Amino acid sequence: MIRKAKLLIVVFLISTFWCYGYIDPGTGSYMIQILIAAFVALSLGIKVFWKNIKQFFGRLFSKNKKEMQ
Repeated sequence: MIRKAKLLIVVFLISTFWCYGYIDPGTGSYMIQILIAAFVALSLGIKVFWKNIKQFFGRLFSKNKKEMQ
């Protein structure tokens, strides 16, 4: 049943020949805002948790086995 549903979805997506769509000019700037916000959020998250990230990778790649315990 699931295999038939997947096949039907693939056939439906492939069989679309003409697509009359309109992307509003504001959509492009909204996507740019989303990308900038994601970059800023990721940067701030790394800045706030940098000490924890550094300790995690330091323990992960440490050659000293006692630090792992």
